[in-house]
Amino acid sequence: MNRGKISFGKIGLSLGAAPPTASPPPSDAPPTSGFGSFGKKQTEEKTEEEMAAAMGFSGFGKKAREFELDELVEKTRKSAIDKNRENIEKLKLQEEEIRKKAAAALPPKTASSKPPRASASKQGGAEEEEEDEDDEFIGPPLPPGLGPPKPEGEDSDDESDKDVKRFPIGHQLVLEHGTRTVSALAVDPTGTRLVSGGVDYEVRYWDFQGMDQSREAFRSFCPADGYPVNAVDYSCTGDKVLVVPGSQQAKVYDRDGIELFECARGDMYLHDMAKTKGHIAGLTCGVWHPRDKEEFMTAGRDGTCRLWHTNRPESQRNVIKARASTGLKTNPITCAYNRDGLLVACACDDGSVQMWDHRKSFVNVAICIKQAHAKGTETSGLTFAYDNKGFATRGGDDTLKLWDMRNTRRAVHVAEDLFNKFPMSSCVFSPNDQMVVTGTSLNRGEKSGRLLMFNRNTFEKVKEVEVGESHVVKVIWHPKLNQILLGCGDGKARLLYEPKASHNGALLVAGKHKKRSKQAEVVVSQQVITPHALPMFREERHKSTRKVEERDRKDPVKSRQPDLPVGKAGSGGRVSAGGSTLSSYIIRNMGLRNKVHEEGDPREALLKFAKEAAENPYWVTPAYTKNQPNTVFQQPAETKPKEEPDGDTQEPPTKKTKT
Repeated sequence: MNRGKISFGKIGLSLGAAPPTASPPPSDAPPTSGFGSFGKKQTEEKTEEEMAAAMGFSGFGKKAREFELDELVEKTRKSAIDKNRENIEKLKLQEEEIRKKAAAALPPKTASSKPPRASASKQGGAEEEEEDEDDEFIGPPLPPGLGPPKPEGEDSDDESDKDVKRFPIGHQLVLEHGTRTVSALAVDPTGTRLVSGGVDYEVRYWDFQGMDQSREAFRSFCPADGYPVNAVDYSCTGDKVLVVPGSQQAKVYDRDGIELFECARGDMYLHDMAKTKGHIAGLTCGVWHPRDKEEFMTAGRDGTCRLWHTNRPESQRNVIKARASTGLKTNPITCAYNRDGLLVACACDDGSVQMWDHRKSFVNVAICIKQAHAKGTETSGLTFAYDNKGFATRGGDDTLKLWDMRNTRRAVHVAEDLFNKFPMSSCVFSPNDQMVVTGTSLNRGEKSGRLLMFNRNTFEKVKEVEVGESHVVKVIWHPKLNQILLGCGDGKARLLYEPKASHNGALLVAGKHKKRSKQAEVVVSQQVITPHALPMFREERHKSTRKVEERDRKDPVKSRQPDLPVGKAGSGGRVSAGGSTLSSYIIRNMGLRNKVHEEGDPREALLKFAKEAAENPYWVTPAYTKNQPNTVFQQPAETKPKEEPDGDTQEPPTKKTKT
């Protein structure tokens, strides 16, 4: 048999020579196939022709089909090559069309001048195609900051864009709080509402989304009459506001300015401040916990800082006593938490800065800087950096100092000659934690307050902004809005922003117009729509109010029409001008018809009608005609006959005799 040939239709399949055997088969035995024999062993096997002759037919049907494997493989290879050439030609045409379109879209300088590369095989062609696509990628333009370097003349534009992003001070929005200093300022975490407090004892709520160009506060109240507002602060969730007036009791309000509770007041006759339930002297500062929405801290002039919980406002949870270097008590002026709330810090009037670990008892001081500022001055500001590695203090000795938490022996940087006359002036870190910002008060000879920005690493003055003709007291740089909010000494809250870098906040107010109030002459009651009511009870629905107003105008009840003048007979219980009472009305209509002259003797006037009354009685006599006896009148004394006196007894002439 030929090697490589397959035949179908036979039981045996021989692809090679027969395997060698130990002994050659006998000469009369039939040759065996490569796979042996199937079924029972037969002693005598007949050929195909003999079997066909014995069974009476010529063969077993058609002859089995034979396939040449080598020819099939060769044909398949040739057809694949032809198809591959057609695909390669199509790809080349597509590449040329794409290059032509790209050359027409791009400028002449950026258009590619490389000729297309020819690929020898499918794999090589695909790789070269990917390389060409990478070289000539077409897509949207890159952002301005990621583009190729610009020429020297265009560097100024990039620097101005960077300054705009770093310092949002291009535009200013003014909110009128009052006429006196804005001493407290706070913005909620979302940046939608602002709370301001002033020396005029007022607290005002501002809503950026609900404000128009009139810029009016939607809520105003006085937490403690006669006491300035020293601090206001939002909770970490923005649902509560802590208001710290100059009195002994702090108050907590909700987001809409409704009072929730008031902290307890301590007993001023107790010597140990830890035994009192609250402060016994005026408050100076107060802040919320940065992570816990139920805890806040207040500092007072009784020498203590107290931690409160909203579930128990009748007494504080912890009392922290600030001690001077001599061991005597000292008054904390400002207080603060660090960014994670693990440290409690306060700055005292002896110039020291003291910190306690919130996870331990507040007996021993964790960090104490005894001479942070000059003794006897009020350190007005204390704030921590966002990375919790440093903090800044604004002193009453006209300095701004930057400290490192890992080494507090001396300040890292100091800025001097920053005039400060308010015990609530603040300092803040920028959102990128690279700058320290504070404000200055007006000194003699100065005409405007200043907003100063210092580089945190070198403490060089990066930016200085003049802010109106007033002091700059409170400073807030909101990280979400990217706006700087200032509380000034002229009773105004100023918002500095940049349209390209800031978000919402003052931008929402600046883009709105003042609403016009529509005054209606007739107030139409609210209509209740009943679509399934019966027709007799269904109210008409009017698209315009003009017809309703005209109809109500004709209705005397709805328009409140006054009563018309009364005629001769009167109506509705009202009488005419002739008689204002019921008796006068009866006398005029049913009594005397003629006018009675009251001049002369009234007896004579009555006797004129005596004859007529006797002949034609009308009033009294007809009522008693049946049951009235005859009238017996007493005769006059002179007509009565005189009797002779009998003896000594005589009766008076006027006495009536008994019968």
